[in-house]
Amino acid sequence: MKWSEICIHTTEEAIEPVTGILYQAGAGGVVIEDSRDLSQDHSDTDGQVYDLDPEDYPTDGVNVKAYLPVNSFLGETVEEIRQALNNLLIYDIDPGENRLSISEHNEEEWATAWKKYYKPVTVGRSFIIIPTWIDYQPEDPKRQVIELDPGMAFGTGTHPTTVLCMEALENCLSPGAEVLDVGTGTGVLSITAAKSGAKHVLAVDLSDTAVRSARLNVRLNKVQKTVTVRQNNLIDHITETFDVITANLLAELVIRLIREGVVRHLRRKGYLIVSGIINTKKDQVRRVLHDAGLHVLNESEKGDWIALTAQKDF
Repeated sequence: MKWSEICIHTTEEAIEPVTGILYQAGAGGVVIEDSRDLSQDHSDTDGQVYDLDPEDYPTDGVNVKAYLPVNSFLGETVEEIRQALNNLLIYDIDPGENRLSISEHNEEEWATAWKKYYKPVTVGRSFIIIPTWIDYQPEDPKRQVIELDPGMAFGTGTHPTTVLCMEALENCLSPGAEVLDVGTGTGVLSITAAKSGAKHVLAVDLSDTAVRSARLNVRLNKVQKTVTVRQNNLIDHITETFDVITANLLAELVIRLIREGVVRHLRRKGYLIVSGIINTKKDQVRRVLHDAGLHVLNESEKGDWIALTAQKDF
């Protein structure tokens, strides 16, 4: 089978919405090639260093790539992608050059080649994320291993928004807590919560691709007795309350989540961890949190991305 590689050159700010557009177009996953990765320190605390090939990265900005099958509908699909990209400006998202290019690949070429983008990475005080196809043992035995098979939902490593959420979970999750993970993706935050001692985790995502990926990873990490994964749109039809709620989403979706009453699902003294917030949207999210009666306990930052941890006192 032949596949078309759809490559969109954009900005750091637009990574998440562009990724969403590609998923909606039928992509099973994305590759993220961020030019800033070349200038970052890629050593981890276990002494491993991973060299990145500059040929795989743009000279500036970000390439977001996805693979779609070559069929009679491809032309229409690409035009729908172009239109959706142009509409990003309506939502005050800067897409940069917003340049779309297409190239063809045989299935054998990309079935394994994408794995070079995914390496072991240490996160916070307690975890190391390791792709399932790498035989690797961390030198620090105190670090808990999270095995992930992204199922073509991958990037150049753990995204800063996910790292921020995992670090926030380390700081506020108590053993026996019940957790809601909104927009679970590969399920990594739910697995983190389970391995941190959560009693039960409900992981939800609108994408059926993400739901399948999360269920696979939950099984791989043997936390299926703790984590329940189901397809769901944000907090629709959820009636339970939780000690901790995580939402690694775009700022616009975080705001919508708060305004739709996510605070009702937090127990007294419960924590809401929100990430996926570009720096320019931080103050807007803070105001919405305040209006909902939550107060921000902590703000953390990686690059242009912000995560906020807020608490409910009532």
